[in-house]
Amino acid sequence: MPVREPSSEFWKFDPEFWYSRLKSSPEGITEKAAADYLKQNGISIQKKSQFSADLRILARQFFNPLMLLLIGAVILSAFVGELSDVIIISFIILAAGLLGFFQERNAGKVVEKLQSMISVKCTVLRDGKYRDIDASGVVPGDLVLFNAGDIIPADCLLVTDNELYVNESSLTGETFPVRKASGTVGADAQLSKRTNCLWEGTNVVSGKSRALVINTGAGTLFGDIVKSGASVVESAFEKGLREFGYFLMKITMLLFIFILMVNLLSHKGVIESLLFALALAVGMAPELLPAITTIAMSAGAKKMLQQKVIVRQLSSIQNFGEVNLLCTDKTGTLTEGKIKIREAVDYEGKPSPTVLNLACLNAFFETGYSNPIDDALRSIAENPGPGFAKVGEIPFDFVRKRLSVVLDDGSGVNLLVCKGAFENVISVCSKVKLADGSEADLSTVLDRIRALYKSFGDQGFRVISVSTARISKAQADKDDEKDMLFCGFILLEDPVKAGIGDTIGELRRLNIRLKVITGDNRNVALAIGRQVGISDPEVLTGSELIQMSSEALAHMARHTDIFAEVEPQQKERIIQSLRKSFTVAYLGDGINDVSAINAADIGISVDNAVDVAREAADVVLLEKDLGVLCKGIVEGRKTFANTLKYIYISTGSTFGNMFSLAAASMILPYLPMLPKQVLLTNFISDFPYMMITSDNVDEEQVQNPGKWSIKTINRYMVMFGIHSSVFDIITFVTLYFLLRSTPELFRTGWFVESVLTELVILFIIRTHKSFFRSRPGKYLLILTLVAVAFTVLLPYLPFSADLGLVALPPAYLLAIVAIILLYIMTGDWLKVYFFRKHGNMP
Repeated sequence: MPVREPSSEFWKFDPEFWYSRLKSSPEGITEKAAADYLKQNGISIQKKSQFSADLRILARQFFNPLMLLLIGAVILSAFVGELSDVIIISFIILAAGLLGFFQERNAGKVVEKLQSMISVKCTVLRDGKYRDIDASGVVPGDLVLFNAGDIIPADCLLVTDNELYVNESSLTGETFPVRKASGTVGADAQLSKRTNCLWEGTNVVSGKSRALVINTGAGTLFGDIVKSGASVVESAFEKGLREFGYFLMKITMLLFIFILMVNLLSHKGVIESLLFALALAVGMAPELLPAITTIAMSAGAKKMLQQKVIVRQLSSIQNFGEVNLLCTDKTGTLTEGKIKIREAVDYEGKPSPTVLNLACLNAFFETGYSNPIDDALRSIAENPGPGFAKVGEIPFDFVRKRLSVVLDDGSGVNLLVCKGAFENVISVCSKVKLADGSEADLSTVLDRIRALYKSFGDQGFRVISVSTARISKAQADKDDEKDMLFCGFILLEDPVKAGIGDTIGELRRLNIRLKVITGDNRNVALAIGRQVGISDPEVLTGSELIQMSSEALAHMARHTDIFAEVEPQQKERIIQSLRKSFTVAYLGDGINDVSAINAADIGISVDNAVDVAREAADVVLLEKDLGVLCKGIVEGRKTFANTLKYIYISTGSTFGNMFSLAAASMILPYLPMLPKQVLLTNFISDFPYMMITSDNVDEEQVQNPGKWSIKTINRYMVMFGIHSSVFDIITFVTLYFLLRSTPELFRTGWFVESVLTELVILFIIRTHKSFFRSRPGKYLLILTLVAVAFTVLLPYLPFSADLGLVALPPAYLLAIVAIILLYIMTGDWLKVYFFRKHGNMP
């Protein structure tokens, strides 16, 4: 298949024209032709070169503003002949860059693995056989089979269709599904009038079709829109983190300018003052914040995968940790999700083999998307239709809530068999089938039928109804579903999951409320709610919801436990109302759940959900199980807590130390620390911080949802910054006035004290209780002990003179140890006091 330009105005030609143009046919194309097209157009569905990807990651490490500042410091040092500074700063740049590279590379592999697990599939006809392939592998000329729930992977021309409705809101903004039909339209037809086309990025709401792929990739309408511009929506955590980072950078730059000017006015050397100010700027800037955030989220995603939870976007992990309300349907979450046929009965509630056989015929011949009710009916009779031939089908949709098949039973007049929701079936019936096979006017027994339906609901049964009609048309449509004969009911059971009560109890322990949103009958939903342990549930129905204003719904929704008889479009309204009071997660797997999944703070779906629901979700569960979800939420909260630990450290001890250095430089006749010592302090303390993402999190910290609070962080920054500075002043007084240190001894003593306080503060801040009552992560502890040992031994190593360090006498070591111990005790007490007063923010 040759390389070709995208085809415009393809809707004005019929499929036969495009079969010829694309060298395709009603049997599709061959596998060889598809492979040739992909190769000739430079499209690869294989993995990209790992080497080139690694080079891009490595290059990114050295092109952020802080790295460029350090590179500038190297050039400046080389210019004035400070060889030792050049070597030391170059080593810091290289070590930091490589460390960031390996961490980001590992994070990228986690994301790649997650994405590969949830790729979108589609069914194509190749070599005369249907097969499932990755959507990225479709090519012009492919014939694709679409059913309800499928995402359109390319711009296509309809070949055949059956009651096909497509959601094109991603392109047009129109919320109502659009009816599609094969044929041709004028070349100048507007987008909304091109009813014979399917567009990439839209999805099938109901019906089925076979379509010919015309344009793919950048040649599609969706691809053209993407090229013209794209927007990325930030989560609350991402926005807060970005604004906080800018806030710290502003302070850093102001302090850089201030320190540089003060040192120059104090007649210190220009180059020395510039390097010192640069070093302080690097030391104060939260340079690890992006890396820590990415690594924490990738580590969290990896752990969540072990709990059978796939995160589609890493940034959603932080939102996952904030969830305090879960909304879900009952099927498959509260119940087993395995529909069982309890009984088939007539209008009087008596067992009826006829009603059961009609329902089985409908399930056997329908070809829409798979659903558990039809699966259960098919399991009763593998082939209930000998002597029947399928003539047509009216697919299920969420407006009619029924599905019909048209069968030729040899009588000369076709039989239409319909099954669906009781109210939607009874509304198109005018007669009822009596026990002796005769017919009667429906109105004479309608009250009895409704009472019987209500009694089934009170017993916890899910109920569908069956009706029939005789039609002479070969191709039926929705208008033929009228004046039908009501035949009876199918009673369905979906047993409550074993242990679901314990799982709901675990949600309560995590301070997550549960609300059920279902289309099922009020009485059925109420019975299930009681069975799973929801005591005295408050129920709100879809019909009641219609009468409510947005303000009234926002108030009522807070106190409602079960939303029953809800229409698909009402789910979105419910979620939006609940978001005014909660951080909402919504779990759904059907086409009717997509709007609610998009509306929630965190949209959750399952691995076997329809494509459009899975693609809309932020998180995908490999099992539709609330127990799995609980474990995922716990991991999300741990990730949130570990990310905040670095933020607390950056705004406490580190900032306090750097401010103290800046103040001391204005008092002392010499610099309190050399620029290379400041950078070395920053490097050594940052070294174990990279392992903070694997740290243990106290049980108390995962019992409540995390919440980003810039006010709490600012309070912490002030309180612990002052605490750190107080101990720096104690160190300053001890070294300068009591021990009357030389510049070299002063710098060495302050260097050791600064590094050690930044290391021990990590173990104080990582828990909200006394630090000795909480066990840190193994790797974090090991790396911190290595950093402590290296810091203490560094002044005694052979190359210490190159760093401006000298061996400390015993009196200095004792003084520093005493200061550190007092720092630990007061810092731990202050931490406990702070979190008790300002709340247990993770």
